[in-house]
Amino acid sequence: MKAYQVVMLLGLGLMVDAAVGNQYANHPASFADSVSVVQASAQSADRKILYYRDPSGAPYWSAEPKKDANGRDYIPVYDDDEPTFGPGGELQKPARQACGPRKILYYRNPMGLPDTSPVPKKDPMGMDYIPVYECDEQDDGKTVKVSLDKIQRSGVRTETVEPRIVVRPVRAVGTVMHDESLMTVVTMRSDGYIEELFVSKTGAHVHKGDPLFRVYSPDIVSAQVNLRNGGAGGGEQRLRNFGVPESHIREVLAGKNPMSLIWPAPATGDVITKRVINGQRARAGEELYRIVDHTHVWVIADVAESDLPFVKIGTRATVTVRAYTAQPMEGEVTFIYPELKAETRTAQVRIEVPNPDGRLKVEMYADVVFQSGAGDEPCVALPASAVIDSGTRQVVLVAKGEGRFEPRPVKLGRRGDGYIEVVEGVVAGEDVVTSATFLIDAESNLKAALQAFTQPEAAK
Repeated sequence: MKAYQVVMLLGLGLMVDAAVGNQYANHPASFADSVSVVQASAQSADRKILYYRDPSGAPYWSAEPKKDANGRDYIPVYDDDEPTFGPGGELQKPARQACGPRKILYYRNPMGLPDTSPVPKKDPMGMDYIPVYECDEQDDGKTVKVSLDKIQRSGVRTETVEPRIVVRPVRAVGTVMHDESLMTVVTMRSDGYIEELFVSKTGAHVHKGDPLFRVYSPDIVSAQVNLRNGGAGGGEQRLRNFGVPESHIREVLAGKNPMSLIWPAPATGDVITKRVINGQRARAGEELYRIVDHTHVWVIADVAESDLPFVKIGTRATVTVRAYTAQPMEGEVTFIYPELKAETRTAQVRIEVPNPDGRLKVEMYADVVFQSGAGDEPCVALPASAVIDSGTRQVVLVAKGEGRFEPRPVKLGRRGDGYIEVVEGVVAGEDVVTSATFLIDAESNLKAALQAFTQPEAAK
């Protein structure tokens, strides 16, 4: 054996023994099982000893047979006893299965190249070709083999594909607006004259029943006189038709005949519009006040046209206004407007947000994040880092075990939270590579290129 081959084998031995020592230090039973497997497999006369390792699992090795400090023999490690590693990098028992007397099928390139030989040979660097036995799993042409030390050095990690809810965040900007369903307009149903204002400022907060103004109306006074003169049914109904408060009607029925009446607020809220002043003539149907309840508000978000398929009625949304960035609020989509803004190619989406403390002010800007898919059924999904995307083709690397990987094209769906829905290509329970995919992809491309290069020669 040449000097550089010895160095490579010893280096591999150090790496394997370090892994064995770490894995089995606290599990003597597992280590004993591994030892028994190795000793049993040594019965085959055609197997080649690579090196000898410490019987206790410590990271010590030797190129020749020797004993440890306690007089125990070092354990031989054969060329087909290469250890396997689990998805998390843990060392497992050798995966070789007993299959009786083994027949050599061919010899493969020691560097993993798609080059085989029916007889023993060496590569250009002088390294022996590795025998492949009939009980070993054969290469189906779809998988690529990567040496385990390269997998360990490159930090290859895998993750199991499983059903999960894929939540895709859709971001948009919005504006706080009045809740139109909580607006109330104050008008009179007859002409009158404002004698006194009790709410004289825009923005004032009023409660239902609070006095807004005192008004004199000839039509209302006429109906009162009719009621007092015996037209009980008609006069009372006429006052109700004029929108006169019930409290005023009871005063008239009690024998009083006030020449003016106090008009109460019909709802609780903030006065956002005031179109009346003291002494003004108020015409029937003319808007005098507009009152809005701000305990609930709307946030109108502009959603990009491409994101509209992911936003639906009932989708939960997180709203964060610039004034309270540390206090986001939760809301729900209640309406998607039917028209698209041609200038911005966005659609308006209405979100209802509670505002009990009144901190949300109309026309505030808001950052909106729609939690698309949060209420959907789980779907088969894999980590986004597992996808190799060329722009026209998406591929994932399926881990087959023992350093074998299969590049597999996939069809993808929704994306979110670092995961992607898999429509076709892999199924739940399969392991896919999530890190160092470039290494295995490069090996796969090299294998395909060499196969394409050597096929014409093989055909001759």
